[in-house]
Amino acid sequence: LIKEQISIAAGEKLSFTMSPPKRFAMEVRINAEDPYNDFRPSPGKIETLYLPGGRGVRVDTHIYQGYIVPPNYDSMLAKLITFGRTRLDAIIRMRRALDEIVIEGVKTTIPFHKMMMEHPKFLRGDFDTKFIDTHEWRHLLPPENH
Repeated sequence: LIKEQISIAAGEKLSFTMSPPKRFAMEVRINAEDPYNDFRPSPGKIETLYLPGGRGVRVDTHIYQGYIVPPNYDSMLAKLITFGRTRLDAIIRMRRALDEIVIEGVKTTIPFHKMMMEHPKFLRGDFDTKFIDTHEWRHLLPPENH
């Protein structure tokens, strides 16, 4: 892999043919942050917790009901991962998983991820590493948060 990267950097072509992907995966990181308040940390006690599951859904987490989210450490609560035969399958599963997951007691980035799964440019695959910083999200927020 490193040899290929160096060759590409030198202007050469790949030494092998890429085959199209057979499956797609998508991951969102659920943080204890308030997406309606500049993603400020939201420490506190997790009062209610329900994690989604089923085919094509995986959750990696350390939290449990009653867990105290500390104010002075990384705010990541979970990685929610979905799989599918197509990118759209992975997105549809992610939407379902985001609708099913329940974390109460702290604010989380779940509402933001739900907005992302509905954004037309994201759905078209028209995004880059600056996507979040360069797009307006207010039109996707519920009316009471404008």
